[in-house]
Amino acid sequence: MASPAFSSTTTAAEVANAFSDEIRGKNVLITGTSLGGIGFETAVAIAKYASLVVITGYNAERLKLSEDAIKKAVPSANVHQLVLDLSSLTDVRRAAEVFNADPLPLHVLIHNAAATIGPFRLTVDNLESQFATDHFGPFLLTKLLASKLLAASTLNFTPRVIFLSSAGHARGAGVDFTVLEHPDAAKYEISQAYFQAKSANILTAIELSKRSKGAINAYSLSPGVIFTNLAQKEESRAEFQALGMLGPDGLPNEQKFQWKTLQQGAATTVVAAFDPRLDDSPGAYLNDCVIATESVAHHSSDPANAKKLWTITEKIIGETFSF
Repeated sequence: MASPAFSSTTTAAEVANAFSDEIRGKNVLITGTSLGGIGFETAVAIAKYASLVVITGYNAERLKLSEDAIKKAVPSANVHQLVLDLSSLTDVRRAAEVFNADPLPLHVLIHNAAATIGPFRLTVDNLESQFATDHFGPFLLTKLLASKLLAASTLNFTPRVIFLSSAGHARGAGVDFTVLEHPDAAKYEISQAYFQAKSANILTAIELSKRSKGAINAYSLSPGVIFTNLAQKEESRAEFQALGMLGPDGLPNEQKFQWKTLQQGAATTVVAAFDPRLDDSPGAYLNDCVIATESVAHHSSDPANAKKLWTITEKIIGETFSF
């Protein structure tokens, strides 16, 4: 059978149908699954075939709405909720303990959640909000769920960890290592903080794949430009308008950017999670459903930066990652 060919207009459902055999029997955890977001559309697409889809979010009511919507779209779906606030290291540990109490292995972990792209804010751990939610929280969650991922490994399957990054990472200067432990409001720029967090996602996928020595395959990706619930938040709107992405009316600027639907935006995630052709390319970065590692900015592909970020992150979370 010919290998499926995908593009920028491919939908998540089309990818899931193409890789239905790979999705069957798999347990998948997806962070950030509110209605109107890419994570939700990812969950809907794979729920048709997956053995279990665990959806997470910090708001229990919104999480219930997502579960109900998934089950309405896919009546056969096996969906579990996990309340999780990635901005709190304590809550990440609590949620991981809850999840680890279940004996089932975890085949794929998808880091989809992202913080509001807004003004400077410190978390309960005195970390900058965007970097904490987009990097530190996901890193700790991966570390705490690593044993479940490793338990899913077989001769024919290597567990995967997926990080949603952004092509926008290249518009930044890379991770500013001087402010990770001691965030500085005077140095904070909203969009640059976002770009740094997305650079961290790419670096972490590279380093996780390297350190696991083939035990876990990690990938990062750009979903494209999508009008998600994140872009529609009041405190984010001004920044999206300043970047020229949204017009004065708060709606997508279709003259300047090529926008994807939510279903198209989730497609690359499903490819990263299940396309068997990626087995030979651990640490790869994807865009428009294909490998696009060559498009990654040097600061976000430099092995030295990946190693440095890993070391600093372990120091901040107070735990070392072992396989």
